[in-house]
Amino acid sequence: MTSPEAETLPDANTPPDEPALAGTPAPGTDPSQASPAEARSRSVQPVLAKLFELYPQLFGADFRPLKLGIFQELLTAHPEHFQRESLKAALGFHTRSTRYLQCVAAGYKRHDLQGNPVEDVAPEHVYLTLLELFRRRQVRAREDLRPKFRAQLMAAYEASGLSRQDYQAKVQTGDVAATALLEEAFAEREQQLAKREALRRTFESSGKSADEFVDMYGIDRRELAAAIKA
Repeated sequence: MTSPEAETLPDANTPPDEPALAGTPAPGTDPSQASPAEARSRSVQPVLAKLFELYPQLFGADFRPLKLGIFQELLTAHPEHFQRESLKAALGFHTRSTRYLQCVAAGYKRHDLQGNPVEDVAPEHVYLTLLELFRRRQVRAREDLRPKFRAQLMAAYEASGLSRQDYQAKVQTGDVAATALLEEAFAEREQQLAKREALRRTFESSGKSADEFVDMYGIDRRELAAAIKA
């Protein structure tokens, strides 16, 4: 059984829920005709509203990743407000929302009930979050979002501080398509690094200043700066 502490591991088989506190039925809607997602939304709204009231720094206008173990802490701190199953459902709904996944993907640390950052989100959780957001967005987008997704993956990889081998071991799944996207991202990164190295060597052997080199070859100044820094 999946615990609430695995909240940043989106289930690819679970339909994406709408952001917390947003599930109000439209006027004239027959509740009996509600979709499963709408029914889940309405069922957890009272708990979400109480969480918002008690902890606006976590469940308010700006979401923050929740520390592991916060489910049990909430039960212990507020037995008069929360029951195990309803709180579990509400936290599951909250942490599957796009807004929550976005705050995880942004690189925020996990926060405790007092709103203090206490620990990093594990690299594999960030990876799965990015993958879920990419899939949700690609369904609705007209353009190919893979280039942006590959860049996000490599930013997350670099932020992890892991070697490529260790990172891939942590994020490895049985999803063939996801694995292919990750391999594409690493291949693209290797090409970029090789290009930067060649540019750096050319610049250093030119004997020119950065301004002279940029003007001579029509190179973007930021590209040269990145190559020199690398």
